[in-house]
Amino acid sequence: MSMPRPPRCRRVCSLPAAGEFAPPDCTANTAAVVMTVDEYEVIRLIDLVGQTQEQCAVQMNVSRTTVTGIYDTARRKLADALVHGKRLLIEGGPVQICEHAASCCHTGCQDRACHPKENDNL
Repeated sequence: MSMPRPPRCRRVCSLPAAGEFAPPDCTANTAAVVMTVDEYEVIRLIDLVGQTQEQCAVQMNVSRTTVTGIYDTARRKLADALVHGKRLLIEGGPVQICEHAASCCHTGCQDRACHPKENDNL
């Protein structure tokens, strides 16, 4: 029996400014939904920045099908937290912070070093 391949490290622009969101009447004992940093990054890039799944995949250095899976999982977690009034924690996951994060606007990395494949034709 072969072991599954470990997840490929996903490149993210930066860690979220806030790692926890909770309804006002939420207590520390309230059930929490844990979203990984790569799930947060996919939501940020697709829903906030407006990238396509293909653009998101290039920026995060993963396949488009991987982005699709991450996006589906992240959306289910967001829906669970919103509909059921649960705390949302953002932490962990196989991520690597972009080495150009300090000089990036975090809306869509434009540095050639971040995604050389996309910029080879420029």
